[in-house]
Amino acid sequence: MVLAQKIVSKAEGRLFRLSDVTPSERAIEYGHKVDKDPRLVELILRESKEVIRAITGVIIVEHRLGFVMANAGIDASNVDDPDQVLLLPADPDRSAQRLRADFKRIANVDVGVVINDSWGRAWRMGTTGAAIGAAGLPGLIDMRGQPDMNGRILRVTEIAHADEIASAASLLMGQAAEGRPVVIVRGLGAPARDGNAAELVRPKRMDLFR
Repeated sequence: MVLAQKIVSKAEGRLFRLSDVTPSERAIEYGHKVDKDPRLVELILRESKEVIRAITGVIIVEHRLGFVMANAGIDASNVDDPDQVLLLPADPDRSAQRLRADFKRIANVDVGVVINDSWGRAWRMGTTGAAIGAAGLPGLIDMRGQPDMNGRILRVTEIAHADEIASAASLLMGQAAEGRPVVIVRGLGAPARDGNAAELVRPKRMDLFR
C-alpha cells in the first residue's frame, strides 16, 4: 500500500503557521538570497543538517533524515490555509511501521507500506515519486553476486525497490488536484524482508556530487 506524504503529515499534525515563526538572522539572509519568505526559510533550516545550494527560488539541503532535497520537503500545495505550510513526517519509517501495524490490527491484513513524496532529481528534469518511509518490504534490494542472463556476476547493482514502487504509484496518485492519496499495489511478489526508506539514503562519503 502506498500513501501520499501529505495525508500522513496532516494526520500527524505537521502543519505549521508562518505567522507563528520568527526568522533568525540566517533565515533572513537566505530569504533575501533566494527570494523566499524568511519564515519559510527558518522552517527549512530547522529541518536541515546542511544547506548544499541556495539560488533564487530554491534551497537544496540535507534534511535531518539524510535526504538531499529541495526546501526540506516543505510546501504549501494542497494546504487550505495560505498561512500554513506542511512539513515531512517527523519519522516517516516509524510512521510506515505504525500504519502497517494498524492495518494488521484493524483489518487483519499483512501489507507492506510505502510513504510517497514527489521529488526532483539531480541530472533529470521533472518530479517523480520517491519513498520517504517504508515498512514490510525492502527499501533496497542488493543484487550484487547474482548472475545476469549471460552468467556474468553483478558487482554494483542495487535496486531502489521502495522508490520504484513509489514512482509507479505516482502515476495513479498524480501531482496536483487528483485527490487520490492512497494506491493499493497487488501482485508485486516482493522479497519477504522487512526494510525501510533509510536504506536508500546514500552516505555522504559516497556522494561524489557534493
